[in-house]
Amino acid sequence: MPKHTGSGPRHDPDCDSYEPPHALSGLGAVDGEAIVENAEDGVTLLKLDFSLSKQAGRTAPTPRDAIDAGAVNTDGSRLSLRALLHYLWEQAEFNRWRPAMTGRRNWAVLRKFLLEAAEGKTAKGKALAHVLFIPEMFDAERDAAIAQRREMFLSRALKAEGKRRSLAMLIGEVKEIAPARFGHRVVIKHLPRFPFMLNEDVHRRMNAVFAPELALWNATADSHLIAIATFGIDAAGIASIESIALMVVTDRWLPFENRYEAALIDALAKRGASFVKSLRYNMPSAQPMACVVLRQDGAAPLGMYIVPDGAGTEYREKLDELIAESGMASWIWNIADGAMPELPA
Repeated sequence: MPKHTGSGPRHDPDCDSYEPPHALSGLGAVDGEAIVENAEDGVTLLKLDFSLSKQAGRTAPTPRDAIDAGAVNTDGSRLSLRALLHYLWEQAEFNRWRPAMTGRRNWAVLRKFLLEAAEGKTAKGKALAHVLFIPEMFDAERDAAIAQRREMFLSRALKAEGKRRSLAMLIGEVKEIAPARFGHRVVIKHLPRFPFMLNEDVHRRMNAVFAPELALWNATADSHLIAIATFGIDAAGIASIESIALMVVTDRWLPFENRYEAALIDALAKRGASFVKSLRYNMPSAQPMACVVLRQDGAAPLGMYIVPDGAGTEYREKLDELIAESGMASWIWNIADGAMPELPA
C-alpha cells in the first residue's frame, strides 16, 4: 500500500500515488496540525479531541462530533472521532476506486489495510495499533481461536493507569442497534456474541447527531454502516461505548453523505471510471468540498461537485473560490436543477 507523504498532488494523475489537492476535502484543514508526520522516524502524531482513558465512576468527556456533527468546528488542531475514521479510511485507500477493485473488497481486506494504516501512528502517548480493535471476519470453525485472540488484545489494551482506565477503540460494521433491558446495545457484524452497550445519554446523542447516516443506512440497499467508538469493559466483562461516530458506505465500501453522492459514485463506477472520494474530516456540512476527483486517462483530473438544494449565495461564493484555487476543471450538479448532468466522456 503506498505511503502518504504529502507529495501525492505532485504525482501524475495516472500514477497510483496521485492524491487530489488536500484543500478539496476536509484533509486540508487538519494535515500538519492534527496530523503531524515526523520525517526522521516515520511516526505520525495524531492529536485527538476525545479521550482514550476514563476515571472510575466518571463519564468520558463528550467529543465534538457527539455534540453536532454538522457544526463541527473547522479548527484543524484536533481530530474528531469521525475525522479519525476518515483519516484511516483514506490511508487505507478505501476512498479510492479503480475498475480492478471490483469484487475484491470484503471485511477481511478492510481489516487488513485499516490495521496497516494504523501502524506508525501515535495518539495520546499510545501506539494507535495497540488500542484499535477491528474484529476478525467471523468463521464458526475458528470461533474459539478468534475469541481467544480478541480477549488477549483487549486485556493488553484496557489496562488500568492508576485511577484511570484505558479505553480501546472499535472500528466495525453495525449489524443492528437494539433496545436492551437497560439502555441499548450495538451488535457488530462478525461479533455475534460480543455486544457493545450504549447508555441512554450516548444513544440519544448518537441518534441526534447521526440521524442522516442512520436514515441513509435504513433507506439505501446494500449500504454498510461503519462505527468508530471508544469503549471500556467493566468488571463483569461487558463492553460499554463511551463515544461513537457513524459513517455510511456503498456496497463498494466508498463513503457517501447523501443519496446524490451515492448516485454519482455508482454511475462513475458502472462506467469503469477511476476516482477519489473526498472525505469531510472536521469540516461542517455547510462548507463546500469536492464530492470526487475523477482521474481521466491522458487528461487532467476533474473536480466533481454537488451543490445542495437551498444553497445560498455564501455557499456558492465559497464553492467558486474553492474551484478557482484548485486550478482544476469542474463538473457541477446543482440539485435544485433536477437530474444529474451528463457525465464526462
